Amino acid sequence: MTTSGCTVFETALGHCAIAWAEDRVLGAQLPEGDEQRARARMRGRFPQAREADPPPAARQAIDGVRALLRGEPSDLTAVPLDMTEVPDFHRKVYELAREIPPGRTRTYGEIAQSLGVPGSARAVGQALGSNPFAPIVPCHRVLAAGGKVGGFSARGGTDTKRRLLEIEGVYLEEPTLF
Repeated sequence: MTTSGCTVFETALGHCAIAWAEDRVLGAQLPEGDEQRARARMRGRFPQAREADPPPAARQAIDGVRALLRGEPSDLTAVPLDMTEVPDFHRKVYELAREIPPGRTRTYGEIAQSLGVPGSARAVGQALGSNPFAPIVPCHRVLAAGGKVGGFSARGGTDTKRRLLEIEGVYLEEPTLF
């Protein structure tokens, strides 16, 4: 696989990054603390990538992510993703997650059920935890059983997940300590 480029771009929540090859997105990442950190993380994932002006598919993704993180309606399902390096189970999980519209959620168990593999909620969570396309694949819209936040591997952890959901109009109850 030849990576033709990558770029870092600013959003309402911080600097994100995206890498592409030809007309497909190879990877994206949620906001980092600053531009240098986002660039370093993308270079770590795609060392052969060279910073360049994004082609139309990557530009579509960038514009959609910026809108999403501003709280504007944004449909990222048409962004073409290169999933050739993604395991089959993960690909199926990502495809189902992409069907969840902004402002809506599903649980890990519901995704597992939709896959025809009930009882694989943990595997669904692991797949989403290694999502190379966040937020184009909106892993933040998948919750633990009972509507609990569950885990989130991006910078800021579950606080970031809650913030992304709140931007989309989803408010989760705070956990009780007693």
